[in-house]
Amino acid sequence: MKLNRKLIALPLLLGLLCPPGFAQPEQTLPGVVPGEDIAGTAPSIHPMVTTGSGNATQQVDWREEYAYALGIQAYVVGYPWIYLPKLRWMWVTQPRDPKHVPYVPLNQFWHHRALADASYKDGGGANNDTLYTIAWLDLAKEPLILSVPDTGGRYYTMQMASLDGDNFAYVGKRATGTKAGNYAIIGPNWKGKLPEGVKPLEASRTNSVLIFGRTLISGPDDLPAAHAIQDQYKMTPLSQWGNAYTPVDDRNVWEPYPASDPLGEWKTMNRAMTEDPPVGEQTVLMKAFSGIGIGPGMDVETMDAATKRGLARAAVTGLELLKASIEVFYDGTRVNNWNFTSKTYGRAGLAGEYLNRAGPQCLAGIIGNENEEAMYMPAYHDVNGVKLHGDKKYRIHFEPGNFPPVNEFWSLTMYGTDYNLVENPINRFSLGDRSALQYDADGGLTIYVQSESPGAALESNWLPAPRDTFYVVIRNYIPKQALLERKWVPPAVMPVP
Repeated sequence: MKLNRKLIALPLLLGLLCPPGFAQPEQTLPGVVPGEDIAGTAPSIHPMVTTGSGNATQQVDWREEYAYALGIQAYVVGYPWIYLPKLRWMWVTQPRDPKHVPYVPLNQFWHHRALADASYKDGGGANNDTLYTIAWLDLAKEPLILSVPDTGGRYYTMQMASLDGDNFAYVGKRATGTKAGNYAIIGPNWKGKLPEGVKPLEASRTNSVLIFGRTLISGPDDLPAAHAIQDQYKMTPLSQWGNAYTPVDDRNVWEPYPASDPLGEWKTMNRAMTEDPPVGEQTVLMKAFSGIGIGPGMDVETMDAATKRGLARAAVTGLELLKASIEVFYDGTRVNNWNFTSKTYGRAGLAGEYLNRAGPQCLAGIIGNENEEAMYMPAYHDVNGVKLHGDKKYRIHFEPGNFPPVNEFWSLTMYGTDYNLVENPINRFSLGDRSALQYDADGGLTIYVQSESPGAALESNWLPAPRDTFYVVIRNYIPKQALLERKWVPPAVMPVP
């Protein structure tokens, strides 16, 4: 059965990614000592299994080990229900830096008025090509109607994802064109009639929805025109359609459980799944996970002490597994040490690719654009397979006519290992086909990737790097068929002696 093979694959992958001693999280979890209750009050009384060879033996509580093994799989499958509620709470209720970090009530748009820079620290690999327009929606009461203006051919997109981290609809130049329109965003349980002139989108699988809007900007002089378009993006509850509607300041979202609680992420996952449960094939997995207290309507605090210990360990190992998966678990397509995102990227969970959804799509990207909208190609290593690091200098040379084949535009962006843009002395975070680049005499292009300036004559082509480990991403907006079929060969990242 296809589902079972996927379940088996996770422990196998864990063995490949996690060498012996990779996760001994009891040493990193406050208050959790092997053989003790998670609260440190009572020893385990469950039967023990003795393992080992020769003179070495180890006693293992089977309930703890079962919860640990199954918990890692539950963490991978359920990670969006941990990460996205955290972002929702932060972006709706915490005004940390409203200029650069989303802060907006439910069912309203927050507009980024300047291109992303290193002051944004919420991860997800923010792009530096477009202005973001972001909203968290609650569709439990009724649909919301998204209104967009005529952008005059300017690229824009409204990417919509359910709380499971997978997309369900798009509005924008590729999906619906650039003319003005009104589109109904519908929750999983709504039935009714829409007003004339309002087009229904595919229904969300959850009542909680995240919208990532992007509006192309071609430089500082283009900001006023881009802002004028952003100001015309509107969200209206169905019941208020046709009225003079004043948005409500609704910030009623619950706070995820604290990191100080070893079971906090599981509690966050359970609560989020109870409100917005997984659907389809994932419901079968939830039945298996319920045996360790995970899933809709479940409470990990009702589980025995050994199971709690196993789950606490699984959350630590699970996150490390996701971080490792980001570099290796796209879809096996790697050319010149550039990774191609999975062919199911953006809807990986719907294809049963839960590790791909949890790691590359959610942890690294928050929500991921589908290939038809934009293809992301990260490189973590140079041509020799050595990790990119700021103590070296690199060059990326595009031969004439071998630029990324796109219908819109492309860019090369620098990121630190925290999935954020990197601070640098010239505040440059990306280069691309809209940058003021110096091309070679034959029409080729050389980009210099290093921590220090290559000199005034070459600085226009300099992508500043940090002084430690980093990665770069080629973004390809509305890629052509050569890219979709993985026929285009990107130039390798070459170390410079």
